[in-house]
Amino acid sequence: MADQALDHAIVSPKTYADPEAYHDLFARLRREDPVHWTEPEGFRPFWAISKHADVVEIERQNDRFLNAPRLILNPIAVEQAIGGSSNFRTLVSMDNPDHRVYRSMTQAWFMPPNLRKLEASINALAHEYVDRMARLGGACDFVREVGVWYPLRVIMTVLGVPESDEALMLKLTQELFGSNDPELQRGSAPDATKQTAADFFDYFRKVVADRRANPRDDVASVIANATINGQPIAEHEALSYYVIIATAGHDTTSSTAAGGLLALLQHPEEFAKLRRKPELLSSAVDEMVRWVSPVKHFFRTATEDYELRGHKIRAGDHLMMCYWSANRDEDVFEAPQAFRIERSPNRHVAFGYGAHLCLGQHLAKMEIRALFGELMDRLDDIELAGEPAWVNASFVSGLKRLPVRYSLRTRAG
Repeated sequence: MADQALDHAIVSPKTYADPEAYHDLFARLRREDPVHWTEPEGFRPFWAISKHADVVEIERQNDRFLNAPRLILNPIAVEQAIGGSSNFRTLVSMDNPDHRVYRSMTQAWFMPPNLRKLEASINALAHEYVDRMARLGGACDFVREVGVWYPLRVIMTVLGVPESDEALMLKLTQELFGSNDPELQRGSAPDATKQTAADFFDYFRKVVADRRANPRDDVASVIANATINGQPIAEHEALSYYVIIATAGHDTTSSTAAGGLLALLQHPEEFAKLRRKPELLSSAVDEMVRWVSPVKHFFRTATEDYELRGHKIRAGDHLMMCYWSANRDEDVFEAPQAFRIERSPNRHVAFGYGAHLCLGQHLAKMEIRALFGELMDRLDDIELAGEPAWVNASFVSGLKRLPVRYSLRTRAG
């Protein structure tokens, strides 16, 4: 018989806004029932996969476990309102052969050799946003003043979207990923995310038309002028491609930056170590990514019967890959509930695993390194100035408030 209280907690957005509650719940699942048949009221049933090894086993078999047709957790009422699991058809919802073809369109853009040409401008933006902190007079909400805007400016630069449109992009992104949060959601109607998707599509239709008429050296032009199997890219896929880059390309990075700063504040010995040894910044960033795991889950659907830890997964069953849980797995990480900037190896799956490994991971880490490098250079001190708060969201989530007090040195240049 299903444990309705447990199953409700697994799908409740409030669980994901309370890290302690989440980690208590999923530690219990990893210990007692790591492949848990979940039948929450109002949702289609699924297997909750909470252990690292099982997530990796499933993700590496992308022919047996498909991303389509169910990508993320939505109530049945929302799925019915939007006509499926998602409003978009993006890389994260595609399977081969389409996934391979569409990924290759922009892959070179997001690889380290190409990103090196962006490094100077990203460093300059990091400097600019720490300057913004300085102008705020020693206190700010790090999320609202820095965390959301800095990675947004980076990804909008890559896309070629003007700075004047960033407020709209942020609003629509927060409505999309915070659709269950009363402070961020567009509305409580089941079709609210469909309305947000329509606004995204309306915006990016104009971008497609412009880049086809006036192509530039940006990702927007690559997508607008792409051909798939000898034909121009279809409108829905082109618009969806823009949306995934514009949203996931900044929201996950902002969540990691804010969550990483909070982790350092909550672990002052690690913060002090990083300030003494800036050469540890790269490993510190990976630990921030593991710690925050901004993408909390994706779904996979079994194409054939499969046995996992003695459970019979049947063809057509859905599986929820619980990345935040996998990244706290006691069998993989020593002291997983400890934040350690020197953690090595750090085999986290926050960027996914296998064929769907996050395309933007190198850019995200470059941005976070630049921001914290600037902060380490210029901070005299920093402390919490109030209670942090997390977004109520089970898919992509992180902090929505992080009030801090600080003292910053001015740096020329």
